[in-house]
Amino acid sequence: MSESDDTPGRSTDGTGESELVSLLRQLIEVDSSNPDLGSTGRGEAAVADVITSWLAPRGCEISRLEATPGRPSIVATWAGTGGGRSLMLNGHIDTVSLDSYDGDGLAPVIRDGAMFGRGSYDMKSGIAAMMVAASTAAERPHRGDIVLALVADEEFESAGTIEVLRSFSADGAIVVEPSNGEVTLAHRGLVWLDVIITGLAAHGSRPDLGRDAIVQAGRFLARLGDLANDLASRPEHPFLGAANVHASLVRGGVEMSSYPAECTIGVEWRTLPGQDVDTVVSEIDALLVAVSAEHPGFSYRIVPGLAEPPFEADRSSAVVRSVLANVERVTGRPPVLRGEPFWTDCALLAAAGIPSVLFGVTGGGAHAASEWVDLASVETVARVLEGTIDDFCA
Repeated sequence: MSESDDTPGRSTDGTGESELVSLLRQLIEVDSSNPDLGSTGRGEAAVADVITSWLAPRGCEISRLEATPGRPSIVATWAGTGGGRSLMLNGHIDTVSLDSYDGDGLAPVIRDGAMFGRGSYDMKSGIAAMMVAASTAAERPHRGDIVLALVADEEFESAGTIEVLRSFSADGAIVVEPSNGEVTLAHRGLVWLDVIITGLAAHGSRPDLGRDAIVQAGRFLARLGDLANDLASRPEHPFLGAANVHASLVRGGVEMSSYPAECTIGVEWRTLPGQDVDTVVSEIDALLVAVSAEHPGFSYRIVPGLAEPPFEADRSSAVVRSVLANVERVTGRPPVLRGEPFWTDCALLAAAGIPSVLFGVTGGGAHAASEWVDLASVETVARVLEGTIDDFCA
């Protein structure tokens, strides 16, 4: 595409819509809601079929990865002539449930320059932009491979990207999650753990024999609140602010007439770059040791659970520099840099040794009752991706 061409995929299908908008409409019309998030989820198989049909005549090699039946990821590769850098564009093809959508989430509607429908923002618009940009750029000579990773299950466990990374790699990656046209250079990670406070079971009439695990847990919860306030006062990350911790779940007791023998507190810590499971366990253990010193007989154990690493892009990497340059070229403005408070597949790509960055569309309503994407921003993202492919892979 020449720099004077404002609209990627300018050819139409007879409806008057650009190829990009038409593709986005097709993707939204297919239910790909994640079955792990609700009983009505259909999974990604049908939308993977639509994607494959669109890509098949466009000169790429297509791999369908389906370790979990009915939950495929699609990888499309346009091989380079050799001697160039490979670029992976990563995006998820699953959505959250249709049950929470107000109206028919599979009937996309255009109003005031925006398209409404489930997945329009998060993130079928990004998928459409990736597909059109990659297929257009691939028509020109390129030394490095152009790889699309269109993955399942990002909304639950990121099983799709994990499966893709077992077989595919690249010299750089762009995750095309929605970012409101800003370039995301960092995001938080998370650590989940259980703190199990042990008491002594006894009949409710015999306090001399029992020790109330729930009351003992309250002593820890007070300390956890102090820690949350302390984290907010510590030095902040330039894009992510402070780490945060909170109690998510409290479970204890079996009946009204007994002293509870155990109370389990689920704790979530949203981590910053440089923090990991060991960091979190050490800080939580220090709180519990302090409670133990003040209350003889206090007993506990810590059981670590899910942990996802934080992400921070290398500003000097070729993929970040190329994205920043192309955002400025396409928009005519210096790129806005940001961090995300939530976790993304960028962390998995970075952990696999692939320099990564996140950039995507403008819109709103992710996981909400009404979801929409600004169509002009989809065009912009496609142009930025296409220019980055040209720079990076040539």
